Amino acid sequence: MTEPVARTPDGPPSAARRGAARRLAAPLGALAAVLAAFAYVGAVDPNEAGHYPVCPLLRLTGLYCPACGGLRSAHAVAHGDLGAALGANALAVLGYAAFALFWAGWLARAGRGLPAAGPRPRPVHWWLIGGAVLLFTVVRNLPAGSVLAP
Repeated sequence: MTEPVARTPDGPPSAARRGAARRLAAPLGALAAVLAAFAYVGAVDPNEAGHYPVCPLLRLTGLYCPACGGLRSAHAVAHGDLGAALGANALAVLGYAAFALFWAGWLARAGRGLPAAGPRPRPVHWWLIGGAVLLFTVVRNLPAGSVLAP
């Protein structure tokens, strides 16, 4: 005869571990995908021609889009060169930092069993973000903003 499994108020201990693993699966999966992308860009140098497609806006107009230099920036971050990353695309580095902060909050909330509550921007926030990206794009294409050009 087997002994019954002692139950805790939350169920058997193995269920608690499975619940924690399930809660952490999404943030850890997202981190794995981002790390894999950075590892690929870190291994395949975007500074060498032929590895990645050319920006269509740059090719057709000669203007830098807000993402121009993003791969070179990610490559520099993967190699720990923050100065080169900022020089390639400062907006992308800001995006990497924002992702890291939001991801850490997501992981902390998931670890405590709380619902994932990310940023909830209002329309005014989206307009401000869009305006900042537009301003960045315009300034980096002006002679005075050449420091922001990749």
